[in-house]
Formats: sequence, structure tokens, C-alpha cells
Amino acid sequence: MKNIVSIFLVLLAIASFAQQKEAFDLVTYTIPVSWKEVTKTDNVISYAITNNEKGIYCQIGIYRSTISKGSLQADFESDWKDLIVKTYNPSAKPTLVPAESEDGWDAQGGASAFEFNGSQSVAMLVTMSGYGRCLSIAILTNTEDYQPEIEKFLESVDLKKPETGSQPVLVNDSNRSPANETVQRPAEVPSISAKPAEYTFSTTTFDDGWTSTAREDWVEVIKGNTRVLIHYPNKKADAYNSVVLDGLKNAWNILVAPKYSSASNFEFKPISGWQTIEFAEADAVEAGTGRSVHVVLFKMGYSNGSGKYLEFITPDKKSFEQEFGPYHQNTYGWEKLEAMANYNKFAVAASDLKGKWTNDFSGALQYVNAYTGADAGMATHASNETFEFGAENTYKWDLGVASGFVGNIKFQSAKSNGTFSLANNWQVTFSDIEGKPRTYNAFFSCLKGGARLLWFGETAYGRME
Repeated sequence: MKNIVSIFLVLLAIASFAQQKEAFDLVTYTIPVSWKEVTKTDNVISYAITNNEKGIYCQIGIYRSTISKGSLQADFESDWKDLIVKTYNPSAKPTLVPAESEDGWDAQGGASAFEFNGSQSVAMLVTMSGYGRCLSIAILTNTEDYQPEIEKFLESVDLKKPETGSQPVLVNDSNRSPANETVQRPAEVPSISAKPAEYTFSTTTFDDGWTSTAREDWVEVIKGNTRVLIHYPNKKADAYNSVVLDGLKNAWNILVAPKYSSASNFEFKPISGWQTIEFAEADAVEAGTGRSVHVVLFKMGYSNGSGKYLEFITPDKKSFEQEFGPYHQNTYGWEKLEAMANYNKFAVAASDLKGKWTNDFSGALQYVNAYTGADAGMATHASNETFEFGAENTYKWDLGVASGFVGNIKFQSAKSNGTFSLANNWQVTFSDIEGKPRTYNAFFSCLKGGARLLWFGETAYGRME
């Protein structure tokens, strides 16, 4: 992509470059000479350069792609909040530059100046959105001296088309924290119910015609004569197998075979890659009804270890292919099948919340000296967040955080209480969270045996119906 601005402090460019020497996730790039890699995890890789005599520095962080929030603006605003605001708390909103588009990707850049560690600094962010994914590059510096190197790096950046479709909408991105962050309030993530309970809503009718119903061993999603079973996690079926074909056959025998009296025309056609495709199909006869159907077992094996087995049941193979498309040997282009995993979603009533819901988060970051390669210590982060809902729509909220370098861990906590209300069955408003009212999107997803996960998320990008 071409430069989207050429003024320092808002210098954010996406361009192709002849010699791409490094790669991370969907990004290839050339890092400037003398810059050192300081952090590399599954979710971020960062580089830095420092001049101690002048007291100047610059750091670049490249973040692994996540599912798009639905638009370039939403992706940029979300990553600005998670990667910049939560770390540096700039006083001003970012100055934005015109967006650019190329090769199926849209790019938005922004920057903000603020006081950081005693010097005037600038945080810059470029967010790229396309193919159902978004990813960002963040830059922090306190000098103009590295402007040519920043520009050369950004010009070297090139993006690849994902080999797979977008990730499930319920991905938790709280571990995409910036490389130098040591204290961070965890993102809103699910809490698990302590025990199964009766819930108000066990059926959801979606605007696109699909209807989800919670069952004992799966969520059943129906439209017309097509059924999709979203299987709950199963230790035996989900067990890792280095031979993908063997793992697929094992899952078929556990999840699919018991429901059918006979089957023929078996085809097991997994595809190995960065994110593995498991695909099997057969013509079968239902054990209870004697009805002839076509069955497909599908799973996208995401690189972070997630992925759900989905069982598609249609009258015949032609019906399946008309609705979801035919089998193909690429690891991308499976979006229609992947999307069905998102229908494990049910509304919330005030009575469903009663009791205690908890969420735990932990992570660690190893630092290495950029010049000597010596161990520079490990920063850790652990937190526990609790919501306890009582009578008459009252609640207690508590957050405990332990973070910092090993040997110098600092403890922080926050708590509040008040009343909550539901404007609708997909949003919860609390009278006081961190000193002010807050509204979360909310929904349940189901687990085996009647247990449920409660999901809270920010409301900036609309409801989650």
C-alpha cells in the first residue's frame, strides 16, 4: 500500500517493499538495521532502538490478527483502546489520517502526543482490516530522529491474504497487550457458572432465519430442512492427534456415528496447514427416524488451539453444497461453515444472573536486553474479577490484580456495588463500575450439562443480537 500520510507524528504508511526479510502472522516487513527484537510471543513481536546518551528511543510492535469487529473504524477504535489507551493513557484523542485501500485490505492510521516517563512522546497506530481479520502496528517514540527509519519500516510492510477465514467472534483478545505493559485491567471475558441452572432463554431466533436451541450435548441450529449441531467440548473427541486424519476419524466415531444406524460413501478429507481443516462426509440413515440424510463433520483448527466440531445434516449432498458450498482443497474459503459456530448465543434475563460469576486471567512477558541479549527479567500479570448478583437487582463487583516484574510484584484492587438493569435481553447496565455507570453487551453460550458461559463486552459497536 502507498503512504497514507507523510507528516511526522502522524506518519503511518502501508506499502510494498522488494526485500521482505521477516514475517509475523499475515505481515512481512524489513526491520531497520541496528534495531533489536525485544519481545516475541504468539500474539506480538516488537523491536526497539535506544540512544542512552540522548535519552531517546523508539519501539515498534506488530500484533497478531484477530477477527474483525465488522468495519475498519471499529477495528481501529478497538485496537487504539486496547493497545494505546490502556497502556499510555494519552490525554487527547488520536489525530486520524485518510484511510487507504489495496489488495482487499483497508488501512487507518492515527497518532497522539502525550507526556510519558518524563518526556514528550508520540504513540502511533496503523490498523489494517480485510478478509474478516484485523491487525495493528503500534509505534512509540520520543524523538523525530528515527523518522527516516520509521518511514522505511512502514514502507516495507506488506500484507498477505489469510489462508483461512475469520476466527470465531468469541475470541478473547486480552493477551494482545503491548510489549512494555506491566499493569492492565483484563478485557471483558467470560465467566463460567459454578453449576448448571435453569435459564429463561433456551432458544434464539436470528434475523437471517436460523434458530438455535440448547440441547444436552450440543446446540441445534435449524433453518428449513438444514440442521447444524454445534458440539460442546469433548475431551475424547478433541484430544490432540499428530495425524490429522486419525483425529478426524476418532471424532466422527465419538460425535457422529452413534446417531446413525448405517452410513455409506464415506470421505475423510482433512487439509493440513497453519490452521487445519477437518472435513468428513457420508450418506447416513438416522437411527431414530430411518430418514436418509447427508452428514458433514467440520472443524477449523485455529492456531490458538480453539475450534469447534460442527455437524451439518441435510437431505442430500446437493442441498449441503447449495447452502454452504462444495468441498475444496484450500485452507481458506470456509467462512460459511465457520460462521455456524457463532450461533451458540442466548439472551439474558435478570433472574439468570443471580449468584457469583468469576473470571481469572494470567500471563507473563520475558524481557531481553536489546544490545547484549541478556535476560532482563520477567513481568507477570494475574487478575481475578467477580460479579455477585443478589436480590432486587443488586450486585457486588470486585477486581484484584497482581502485576510487575518477578521480585517486585505490585497488588491493586477495585470494587464497587450498586444496582443493575436490563434495557433489553442483550445488555446489562451497572450503576457503578470503576466510579461510573457502565453498560455491557451480554449473552450466554452453552456447555454440556446445562452450564453456561456469561459474556460481557463493550457496547461501542452495537448490540450482540
